[in-house]
Amino acid sequence: MSDQPEIVATAAPEEIPECPRCGKPLPLCVCDAVTPLKSRISLVILQHPQEQDRLLGTARLTALHFEKAVLKIGLSWPSLSKILGRTVDPARWAVLYLGSSKVADLDTDQDIVVIDRKGQPEDHQRGILKEIEGVVLLDGTWSQAKALWWRNAWMLKCRRVILGPARPSLYGKLRREPRRDGLSTIEAAAMLISRLEQRPETESALLASFQALLTRYRDVQTTLPELAPKPKPRRDWRRRRG
Repeated sequence: MSDQPEIVATAAPEEIPECPRCGKPLPLCVCDAVTPLKSRISLVILQHPQEQDRLLGTARLTALHFEKAVLKIGLSWPSLSKILGRTVDPARWAVLYLGSSKVADLDTDQDIVVIDRKGQPEDHQRGILKEIEGVVLLDGTWSQAKALWWRNAWMLKCRRVILGPARPSLYGKLRREPRRDGLSTIEAAAMLISRLEQRPETESALLASFQALLTRYRDVQTTLPELAPKPKPRRDWRRRRG
């Protein structure tokens, strides 16, 4: 009789299925919290292909709220019109890209500011914002957002906007941002579109689904810690969201 220890085969853990709409594991799905919204402003979300935050990422969740939303994954596109499949004037679109610019450093009391290529506020802010027809959001870490910005020269034809939120991101300790004005994609969309359309209910609806996701994530950390581990802080601030 052999003295070798008996090897007992164990079943591999079952893979947790994903929601076909939001792409998240079913325990984190909050599609039932998504309120369909009508919006005059069109929305394009460009996601860097290496953005890997499937659990706490909000790009697809944001797009689900809007009929006119377009979510594209990639590094570069020849033009905004190619992305949309229709001819548009990029000068009537805004790209949210913070870069090194901060509203707090500018002489303004506005929380949405259109800036020029030198990072200074454009003249006639109210008139420019009133004519905006669509918004482009860059989804990824700070360095990934920077890569998207520099790889798509057509963005220079759009209006560049930055945000100065009154409160930090709802992510809190789940994802520490290096700057107070660093927001999730869904928070940025909520703030920007609600202000442009002067419809506070848009911001309320988006933040409600985001809060539902964060609550679900915290619950899952207790019941399924292998699915939603406690996040580790990122060391390089340049790799944070932009």
